Amino acid sequence: MASPAVTLSWNSSSWLNNRTLTRTTNEGTTKISDKSSTFLVLAQKKAKKTRKIILIEDVTDVGKKGQLLDVKAGFYRNFLHPTGKARIVTPVLLKEMKVEEERIEAEKKRVKEEALQLARIFETVGAFKVKRKGGKGKLIFGSVTAQDLVDIIKAQLQRDIDKRIVSLPEIRETGEYIAELKLHPDVTAQVRLNVFAN
Repeated sequence: MASPAVTLSWNSSSWLNNRTLTRTTNEGTTKISDKSSTFLVLAQKKAKKTRKIILIEDVTDVGKKGQLLDVKAGFYRNFLHPTGKARIVTPVLLKEMKVEEERIEAEKKRVKEEALQLARIFETVGAFKVKRKGGKGKLIFGSVTAQDLVDIIKAQLQRDIDKRIVSLPEIRETGEYIAELKLHPDVTAQVRLNVFAN
């Protein structure tokens, strides 16, 4: 035989005055009154609300661009989101980030390969000839500068290079010298210079 359905309900309108419980069964409704009972209320700890975000730009004392972080919801809502410094992480965003990382890696690899090819070209050319007005003995008037080397490379190889990547010893005499070109953080080419006096 099935047990009769029992429902306990709290009459909230008069809970301070009566504290009455109502019991409903198949036989009817009975009221149970308990004026002396005490209630125990348990408070739950406030949950820490955090958001998983990705930084769109560097934020001081928080992190670097592209970094995944957990931050407090209020910090994200009140500072990071309005200033456009972060976005909430979603699967679509993670996929976009992965595609962007792969594109950046491919670009870095391409730039390094280009620098290696350019280094091979510079090293197989031989020596670049520089003519200057001669002085006493081996001395020349003035000196050979990085800009002079850049101009010679442009004239002979039709390649534009930045003079800031050229490292030259001090050249004030005729002779053979070695210049270094920092084409990439990992690639350095050595170029020979023959300095002649007119």
